Amino acid sequence: MSEVLTNESVGKNSSVEIVNKKRSQLTEVWRRLKKNKMAMIGLTILGIIVLLAIFADIIAPYDSVAIKQNLKERLQSPSSSHIFGTDEYGRDIFARLIHGARVSLQVGILAVGISIIIGGTLGAIAGYYGGKLDNIIMRIMDVFLAVPSILLAIAIVSALGPNLLNLMFAISISSVPGYARIVRSSVISIRDQEFIEAAKAIGADDFRIISKHIIPNALAPVIVQGTLGVAGAILSTAGLSFIGMGIQPPAPEWGAMLSGGRQYLRYAPHVTTIPGVAIVIIILALNLLGDGLRDALDPRLKS
Repeated sequence: MSEVLTNESVGKNSSVEIVNKKRSQLTEVWRRLKKNKMAMIGLTILGIIVLLAIFADIIAPYDSVAIKQNLKERLQSPSSSHIFGTDEYGRDIFARLIHGARVSLQVGILAVGISIIIGGTLGAIAGYYGGKLDNIIMRIMDVFLAVPSILLAIAIVSALGPNLLNLMFAISISSVPGYARIVRSSVISIRDQEFIEAAKAIGADDFRIISKHIIPNALAPVIVQGTLGVAGAILSTAGLSFIGMGIQPPAPEWGAMLSGGRQYLRYAPHVTTIPGVAIVIIILALNLLGDGLRDALDPRLKS
Protein backbone atom coordinates (compact mmCIF):
# COMPACT_ATOMS: atom_id res chain seq x y z
CA MET A 1 0.00 0.00 0.00
CA SER A 2 2.82 2.37 0.87
CA GLU A 3 4.54 1.56 -2.42
CA VAL A 4 1.37 2.46 -4.36
CA LEU A 5 1.05 5.75 -2.49
CA THR A 6 4.71 6.46 -3.13
CA ASN A 7 4.31 5.83 -6.88
CA GLU A 8 1.20 8.03 -7.00
CA SER A 9 2.98 10.85 -5.18
CA VAL A 10 5.98 10.56 -7.52
CA GLY A 11 3.64 10.73 -10.53
CA LYS A 12 1.88 13.80 -9.15
CA ASN A 13 5.18 15.49 -8.36
CA SER A 14 6.51 14.82 -11.89
CA SER A 15 3.35 16.23 -13.47
CA VAL A 16 3.58 19.31 -11.27
CA GLU A 17 7.21 19.74 -12.27
CA ILE A 18 6.28 19.54 -15.98
CA VAL A 19 3.55 22.17 -15.54
CA ASN A 20 5.90 24.44 -13.57
CA LYS A 21 8.59 24.00 -16.23
CA LYS A 22 6.17 25.01 -18.99
CA ARG A 23 5.06 28.04 -16.98
CA SER A 24 8.66 29.07 -16.35
CA GLN A 25 9.43 28.76 -20.08
CA LEU A 26 6.45 30.93 -20.99
CA THR A 27 7.45 33.44 -18.30
CA GLU A 28 10.98 33.57 -19.70
CA VAL A 29 9.70 34.09 -23.26
CA TRP A 30 7.39 36.88 -22.08
CA ARG A 31 10.26 38.50 -20.12
CA ARG A 32 12.47 38.56 -23.20
CA LEU A 33 9.61 39.80 -25.37
CA LYS A 34 8.94 42.71 -22.99
CA LYS A 35 12.54 43.85 -23.37
CA ASN A 36 11.98 44.34 -27.11
CA LYS A 37 10.41 47.80 -27.35
CA MET A 38 9.50 47.51 -31.02
CA ALA A 39 7.76 44.19 -30.42
CA MET A 40 5.75 45.70 -27.57
CA ILE A 41 4.78 48.62 -29.79
CA GLY A 42 3.57 46.15 -32.40
CA LEU A 43 1.68 44.15 -29.76
CA THR A 44 0.04 47.32 -28.41
CA ILE A 45 -1.05 48.47 -31.87
CA LEU A 46 -2.38 45.01 -32.67
CA GLY A 47 -4.23 44.89 -29.35
CA ILE A 48 -5.93 48.22 -30.06
CA ILE A 49 -7.01 47.06 -33.53
CA VAL A 50 -8.33 43.77 -32.11
CA LEU A 51 -10.35 45.61 -29.44
CA LEU A 52 -11.81 47.98 -32.05
CA ALA A 53 -12.79 44.99 -34.17
CA ILE A 54 -14.38 43.16 -31.23
CA PHE A 55 -16.45 46.16 -30.14
CA ALA A 56 -17.14 47.47 -33.66
CA ASP A 57 -20.90 46.93 -33.35
CA ILE A 58 -20.99 48.99 -30.15
CA ILE A 59 -18.78 51.79 -31.47
CA ALA A 60 -20.50 52.07 -34.87
CA PRO A 61 -23.51 49.81 -35.62
CA TYR A 62 -23.10 47.87 -38.84
CA ASP A 63 -26.50 48.41 -40.47
CA SER A 64 -27.12 52.02 -39.45
CA VAL A 65 -23.60 53.43 -39.87
CA ALA A 66 -21.10 51.15 -41.63
CA ILE A 67 -23.13 50.24 -44.72
CA LYS A 68 -25.93 52.83 -44.69
CA GLN A 69 -25.65 55.19 -47.67
CA ASN A 70 -26.18 58.95 -47.38
CA LEU A 71 -25.40 60.63 -50.69
CA LYS A 72 -25.92 64.12 -49.18
CA GLU A 73 -22.74 63.61 -47.13
CA ARG A 74 -20.60 61.88 -49.76
CA LEU A 75 -16.85 62.56 -49.93
CA GLN A 76 -16.77 64.76 -46.83
CA SER A 77 -13.36 65.53 -45.39
CA PRO A 78 -12.47 64.41 -41.84
CA SER A 79 -14.45 66.41 -39.26
CA SER A 80 -15.88 66.14 -35.75
CA SER A 81 -18.94 64.26 -37.01
CA HIS A 82 -16.90 61.91 -39.23
CA ILE A 83 -13.37 61.70 -37.88
CA PHE A 84 -12.04 60.00 -41.04
CA GLY A 85 -14.55 61.56 -43.42
CA THR A 86 -17.04 59.77 -45.66
CA ASP A 87 -16.70 57.72 -48.84
CA GLU A 88 -18.31 58.01 -52.26
CA TYR A 89 -21.66 56.82 -50.88
CA GLY A 90 -21.63 58.98 -47.76
CA ARG A 91 -20.71 56.10 -45.45
CA ASP A 92 -18.54 56.79 -42.41
CA ILE A 93 -14.97 55.65 -43.17
CA PHE A 94 -14.05 55.08 -39.51
CA ALA A 95 -17.02 52.73 -39.06
CA ARG A 96 -16.09 50.84 -42.20
CA LEU A 97 -12.46 50.63 -41.07
CA ILE A 98 -13.21 48.97 -37.74
CA HIS A 99 -15.72 46.56 -39.30
CA GLY A 100 -13.19 45.88 -42.07
CA ALA A 101 -10.58 45.10 -39.40
CA ARG A 102 -12.87 42.35 -38.14
CA VAL A 103 -13.00 40.80 -41.62
CA SER A 104 -9.25 41.10 -42.20
CA LEU A 105 -8.31 39.62 -38.83
CA GLN A 106 -10.85 36.83 -39.19
CA VAL A 107 -9.54 35.82 -42.60
CA GLY A 108 -5.91 36.22 -41.57
CA ILE A 109 -6.08 34.23 -38.33
CA LEU A 110 -8.35 31.43 -39.57
CA ALA A 111 -6.52 31.05 -42.88
CA VAL A 112 -3.16 30.79 -41.13
CA GLY A 113 -4.64 28.39 -38.57
CA ILE A 114 -5.88 26.08 -41.32
CA SER A 115 -2.52 26.33 -43.10
CA ILE A 116 -0.61 25.44 -39.94
CA ILE A 117 -2.83 22.43 -39.20
CA ILE A 118 -2.65 21.00 -42.72
CA GLY A 119 0.93 21.99 -43.50
CA GLY A 120 2.17 21.08 -40.01
CA THR A 121 0.61 17.62 -40.20
CA LEU A 122 2.08 16.92 -43.63
CA GLY A 123 5.48 18.31 -42.63
CA ALA A 124 5.57 16.28 -39.41
CA ILE A 125 4.71 13.05 -41.24
CA ALA A 126 7.27 13.74 -43.97
CA GLY A 127 10.03 14.67 -41.55
CA TYR A 128 9.41 11.81 -39.11
CA TYR A 129 9.08 8.91 -41.55
CA GLY A 130 11.32 10.17 -44.35
CA GLY A 131 12.00 7.98 -47.38
CA LYS A 132 9.43 7.63 -50.15
CA LEU A 133 6.64 9.20 -48.11
CA ASP A 134 8.78 12.27 -47.55
CA ASN A 135 9.54 12.51 -51.28
CA ILE A 136 5.89 12.17 -52.28
CA ILE A 137 4.65 14.84 -49.84
CA MET A 138 7.44 17.28 -50.61
CA ARG A 139 7.10 16.91 -54.37
CA ILE A 140 3.39 17.70 -54.05
CA MET A 141 4.34 20.77 -52.00
CA ASP A 142 6.83 21.73 -54.72
CA VAL A 143 4.02 21.69 -57.28
CA PHE A 144 2.08 24.20 -55.17
CA LEU A 145 5.21 26.29 -54.62
CA ALA A 146 5.77 26.47 -58.38
CA VAL A 147 2.63 28.61 -58.64
CA PRO A 148 2.79 32.09 -57.00
CA SER A 149 0.50 32.09 -53.96
CA ILE A 150 -1.55 35.08 -55.12
CA LEU A 151 -2.17 33.46 -58.54
CA LEU A 152 -3.18 30.21 -56.85
CA ALA A 153 -5.58 32.13 -54.62
CA ILE A 154 -7.03 33.95 -57.63
CA ALA A 155 -7.54 30.64 -59.45
CA ILE A 156 -9.31 29.07 -56.46
CA VAL A 157 -11.57 32.09 -55.87
CA SER A 158 -12.37 32.29 -59.59
CA ALA A 159 -13.41 28.63 -59.59
CA LEU A 160 -15.41 28.69 -56.34
CA GLY A 161 -16.75 32.25 -56.37
CA PRO A 162 -15.84 35.37 -54.38
CA ASN A 163 -17.05 35.16 -50.78
CA LEU A 164 -15.57 35.03 -47.29
CA LEU A 165 -15.28 31.23 -46.97
CA ASN A 166 -13.78 30.73 -50.42
CA LEU A 167 -11.34 33.57 -49.83
CA MET A 168 -10.25 32.02 -46.56
CA PHE A 169 -9.88 28.60 -48.18
CA ALA A 170 -7.87 30.00 -51.11
CA ILE A 171 -5.41 31.88 -48.90
CA SER A 172 -4.96 28.92 -46.54
CA ILE A 173 -4.29 26.40 -49.34
CA SER A 174 -1.74 28.69 -50.97
CA SER A 175 0.15 28.94 -47.65
CA VAL A 176 0.28 25.22 -46.78
CA PRO A 177 3.62 24.40 -48.51
CA GLY A 178 5.55 26.99 -46.51
CA TYR A 179 4.43 25.59 -43.15
CA ALA A 180 4.97 22.01 -44.32
CA ARG A 181 8.61 22.79 -45.12
CA ILE A 182 9.18 24.64 -41.83
CA VAL A 183 7.75 21.81 -39.72
CA ARG A 184 9.56 19.16 -41.75
CA SER A 185 12.95 20.79 -41.21
CA SER A 186 12.27 21.16 -37.48
CA VAL A 187 11.12 17.53 -37.15
CA ILE A 188 14.22 16.23 -38.96
CA SER A 189 16.43 18.07 -36.45
CA ILE A 190 14.46 16.67 -33.49
CA ARG A 191 13.59 13.07 -34.43
CA ASP A 192 17.04 11.60 -33.68
CA GLN A 193 17.52 13.23 -30.29
CA GLU A 194 17.82 11.19 -27.12
CA PHE A 195 14.39 11.92 -25.64
CA ILE A 196 12.76 10.60 -28.83
CA GLU A 197 14.81 7.40 -28.57
CA ALA A 198 13.75 7.12 -24.93
CA ALA A 199 10.08 7.47 -25.89
CA LYS A 200 10.49 4.70 -28.47
CA ALA A 201 12.25 2.51 -25.92
CA ILE A 202 9.32 2.64 -23.47
CA GLY A 203 6.91 1.61 -26.23
CA ALA A 204 5.33 4.92 -27.28
CA ASP A 205 3.66 4.70 -30.68
CA ASP A 206 4.42 7.01 -33.58
CA PHE A 207 1.30 9.15 -33.09
CA ARG A 208 2.14 9.84 -29.46
CA ILE A 209 5.77 10.60 -30.25
CA ILE A 210 4.82 13.06 -33.00
CA SER A 211 1.97 14.74 -31.11
CA LYS A 212 3.44 14.79 -27.60
CA HIS A 213 7.18 15.11 -28.15
CA ILE A 214 8.09 16.33 -31.63
CA ILE A 215 5.43 18.91 -32.50
CA PRO A 216 5.63 20.82 -29.16
CA ASN A 217 9.39 21.15 -29.66
CA ALA A 218 8.94 22.31 -33.26
CA LEU A 219 6.41 25.06 -32.50
CA ALA A 220 8.77 28.02 -32.07
CA PRO A 221 9.50 28.66 -35.79
CA VAL A 222 5.85 27.90 -36.63
CA ILE A 223 4.62 30.54 -34.17
CA VAL A 224 6.95 33.15 -35.64
CA GLN A 225 6.04 32.25 -39.22
CA GLY A 226 2.35 32.18 -38.27
CA THR A 227 2.52 35.73 -36.94
CA LEU A 228 4.14 36.91 -40.15
CA GLY A 229 1.71 34.73 -42.12
CA VAL A 230 -1.29 36.59 -40.68
CA ALA A 231 0.20 39.79 -42.10
CA GLY A 232 0.62 38.14 -45.49
CA ALA A 233 -2.94 36.77 -45.38
CA ILE A 234 -4.35 40.22 -44.59
CA LEU A 235 -2.36 41.68 -47.47
CA SER A 236 -3.60 38.93 -49.82
CA THR A 237 -7.18 39.55 -48.68
CA ALA A 238 -6.82 43.24 -49.43
CA GLY A 239 -5.26 42.50 -52.82
CA LEU A 240 -7.99 40.09 -53.87
CA SER A 241 -10.71 42.47 -52.68
CA PHE A 242 -9.03 45.31 -54.55
CA ILE A 243 -9.45 43.49 -57.86
CA GLY A 244 -13.02 42.46 -57.00
CA MET A 245 -12.33 38.82 -56.09
CA GLY A 246 -12.56 39.09 -52.33
CA ILE A 247 -15.21 40.43 -49.97
CA GLN A 248 -18.11 41.78 -52.01
CA PRO A 249 -19.81 45.15 -51.39
CA PRO A 250 -21.44 46.59 -49.40
CA ALA A 251 -19.45 44.64 -46.77
CA PRO A 252 -16.52 46.78 -45.60
CA GLU A 253 -13.03 45.48 -46.38
CA TRP A 254 -9.84 47.53 -46.58
CA GLY A 255 -8.80 46.41 -50.06
CA ALA A 256 -12.29 47.02 -51.44
CA MET A 257 -12.28 50.48 -49.81
CA LEU A 258 -9.01 51.24 -51.60
CA SER A 259 -10.47 50.12 -54.90
CA GLY A 260 -13.66 52.12 -54.47
CA GLY A 261 -11.90 55.35 -53.60
CA ARG A 262 -9.08 55.36 -56.17
CA GLN A 263 -11.10 57.34 -58.73
CA TYR A 264 -11.53 60.15 -56.17
CA LEU A 265 -7.84 60.30 -55.27
CA ARG A 266 -7.29 63.82 -56.65
CA TYR A 267 -10.03 65.69 -54.82
CA ALA A 268 -10.89 63.30 -51.95
CA PRO A 269 -7.60 61.54 -51.14
CA HIS A 270 -8.73 60.51 -47.65
CA VAL A 271 -11.08 57.89 -49.12
CA THR A 272 -8.08 55.90 -50.34
CA THR A 273 -5.22 56.97 -48.09
CA ILE A 274 -6.91 56.15 -44.77
CA PRO A 275 -7.61 52.45 -45.50
CA GLY A 276 -4.15 52.26 -47.11
CA VAL A 277 -2.55 53.59 -43.92
CA ALA A 278 -4.62 51.10 -41.89
CA ILE A 279 -3.22 48.22 -43.95
CA VAL A 280 0.33 49.52 -43.50
CA ILE A 281 -0.12 49.90 -39.73
CA ILE A 282 -1.47 46.40 -39.09
CA ILE A 283 1.14 44.78 -41.35
CA LEU A 284 3.89 46.73 -39.58
CA ALA A 285 2.52 45.77 -36.15
CA LEU A 286 2.43 42.08 -37.04
CA ASN A 287 5.94 42.18 -38.50
CA LEU A 288 7.31 43.91 -35.39
CA LEU A 289 5.61 41.33 -33.17
CA GLY A 290 6.88 38.49 -35.35
CA ASP A 291 10.47 39.74 -35.16
CA GLY A 292 10.15 40.09 -31.40
CA LEU A 293 8.76 36.57 -31.01
CA ARG A 294 11.58 35.19 -33.14
CA ASP A 295 14.14 36.74 -30.78
CA ALA A 296 12.23 35.76 -27.64
CA LEU A 297 11.83 32.13 -28.71
CA ASP A 298 15.44 31.74 -29.83
CA PRO A 299 17.24 29.75 -27.10
CA ARG A 300 20.58 31.23 -28.19
CA LEU A 301 19.40 34.64 -26.93
CA LYS A 302 18.59 33.56 -23.35
CA SER A 303 21.50 35.47 -21.95
